Amino acid sequence: MAQPMPGVSWRGCVLSPDPSLCVFEGAAEVRLADGGRRCAGRVEVKLQDQWGTVCSYSWDMADAEVVCRQLGCGVALEAPQYGYFGPGSGPIWMDHSLGLCLELGDESPHPVLQWLLVHSFLLLTQDLSGRDQDQVSLVAPGFVRLVGGNSPCSGSVEIYDRDQWKAVCHSHFGAKAAEVVCRDLQCGTALSVHGAAQLGEGASPVWDRELQCVGNESVLSSCPTQASRHQPCTHGNGTHVTCTWFRLVNGSTECEGRVEVEVLGTWGTLCASRWDLSDAHVLCRHLGCGFAESIPGGGHFGSGTGPVWRDSFHCDGTEAHLGQCPMTALGASPCSQENAAAVICSGECWAVLQSPAHHIRRVRLADGAGRCAGRVEIYYQGRWGTVCDDAWDLADAAIVCHQLGCGGALEAAGSARFGEGSGQIWLDGVNCSGAEAALWDCPAEAWGQHNCRHKEDAGVICSEFMALRLQNSDGCSGRLQVFYNGIWGSVCSNSMTAETASLVCKQLSCGDRGYLKTTSRYAKLSRTSWLDHVECGKSNSSFWQCPSAPWHPQSCDDRREEAHITCNAVPVPWDIAASDREKIRAVGGKDGCSGRVEIWHRGTWGTLCDNAWDMRDAEVVCRQLGCGSAVYALGQAAAGEGTGPMWLMECRGAELSLQDCWAQPGDSGACQHKADAAVHCSGEQWGWETSLGAWQGAGLGICPA
Repeated sequence: MAQPMPGVSWRGCVLSPDPSLCVFEGAAEVRLADGGRRCAGRVEVKLQDQWGTVCSYSWDMADAEVVCRQLGCGVALEAPQYGYFGPGSGPIWMDHSLGLCLELGDESPHPVLQWLLVHSFLLLTQDLSGRDQDQVSLVAPGFVRLVGGNSPCSGSVEIYDRDQWKAVCHSHFGAKAAEVVCRDLQCGTALSVHGAAQLGEGASPVWDRELQCVGNESVLSSCPTQASRHQPCTHGNGTHVTCTWFRLVNGSTECEGRVEVEVLGTWGTLCASRWDLSDAHVLCRHLGCGFAESIPGGGHFGSGTGPVWRDSFHCDGTEAHLGQCPMTALGASPCSQENAAAVICSGECWAVLQSPAHHIRRVRLADGAGRCAGRVEIYYQGRWGTVCDDAWDLADAAIVCHQLGCGGALEAAGSARFGEGSGQIWLDGVNCSGAEAALWDCPAEAWGQHNCRHKEDAGVICSEFMALRLQNSDGCSGRLQVFYNGIWGSVCSNSMTAETASLVCKQLSCGDRGYLKTTSRYAKLSRTSWLDHVECGKSNSSFWQCPSAPWHPQSCDDRREEAHITCNAVPVPWDIAASDREKIRAVGGKDGCSGRVEIWHRGTWGTLCDNAWDMRDAEVVCRQLGCGSAVYALGQAAAGEGTGPMWLMECRGAELSLQDCWAQPGDSGACQHKADAAVHCSGEQWGWETSLGAWQGAGLGICPA
């Protein structure tokens, strides 16, 4: 054994079976926090019943590998520093790679922290001078994943074993294991588990063990395993699991009840303030319960006991699950258990009952930088078309806003204010009274009869349209403001954290870090201040999803409370034309749904760096390409090396396109074309026409996929 270094002693060191190691008594727990999943986040250690963080001094991939291995999370993908996942709380621990098991001598004012990570030598001492930005983080692939489904929470089960992903046989897997998988992935509860189809040539190898889960384990790596007692498994009998964050409770059947949502392991009631039949239909279909017959209110299914989530979903009825619907929480009013969302589903798999699919009508707002502003477009007879601005006024616009759940109308725009559409012009001479339920209920010329061109396309700006900016000449620093109800207003800084500031910067394409600043000089605030107590977390992919105090035009009255943010990068110019936003392609694969990911920016095709490239990024690419869900996220130029500029991209997984993700130019040192990212998508088209997911009260019910 090595001799003690000067100034240290060996007190408390207990020899392990390996005489070359010594382990302190009182082993600690380790966890990853605020990463949005179990195998990513800020490293935290529990010692003497107190959780604390680890200082990033000398933190590297070797240290991260140890934590990943201890948590059963495979190999380390990254070892971020400087508070990447936000500041923690409690004591800050510092790691020193001494190669020894030591205890500080009496000259140190801090007690020894009795912890030694398996296969590693880390001396941890309390550092009172540690700073939030010095805390360490890591990202790992995890012990289990679901691939090839229509979301990160459904697909074929794969387990990370001996440095590679392996498929799991259906005969080696049961309902209890499925519950643990969903819990491990923070995907709620298991909705279904069944045998998977043939995975095809080139699929991952097969895992040769059986899981013996009890069902209450928090992570799959805690389940006992044993050698397989069945016939050797092939890719033809894999396991497919579908998880859900949603459930119905207190109903007389499994297809009715109060809507509950799981958020980071906690089930709570969904508020009914914006709950409608389109949202309810998506949930019924997702749960395999047919379609929504009604959405009773007034606490019809009793009150819950947990939190009440104020999130609002804005589904159009075509989505496969609520997670695909746009969602907002910002500025939501308080909600009680008595105002819980509820639904009574048909409970059956219904086919088309009344109207053929080509009679379905829908409305949307296009190219307006948000769902509540843009060019008015109507889906009719299987095609999208526009509305002529002849006689277009606020009464007409108000019907569209109400129909979309976007509040009232602020402006009835004409002359192709939001750009010219294409295809059919469906309506002309619209003359609404204000009492109509839908735009097509208003008096107008017959469908398709008009004397207009697309330069006369009508548009709308609704009161619920929101925008975000930093008020300054460069757009990446200054007073934080939101546009709401037709007015720009400040955001107050109370309860705001670096997490919120960083999300603002990412959303504005101004880098990945933001620094909150306030003024120290008192002055009465006379201008509008819309929001206060905005608290964004790692699970939020946009500022609009962050919980806050309700909208109020005087949320604070002191200029010292106004939030000012400075971002760590100049704007990444994603302000490209609408036609350029869709310029993404997969190159070098067998079809347009697999290959090297390339994006068009300012007249040049470029590639994505595989640094931090994962399934969440791949999901967004496949969604934007119209190629179903992601099967694999590949790196190291798996589809060949590209040319042109390289980009670092980080997505949350729910974005509609890569242009909605955080991005910055790739560092030429860290990102070279030998590190080009690639993707393999399922190739299934999940659009409206092929998923048959539309139901707008026309008597349609859709069978679960």
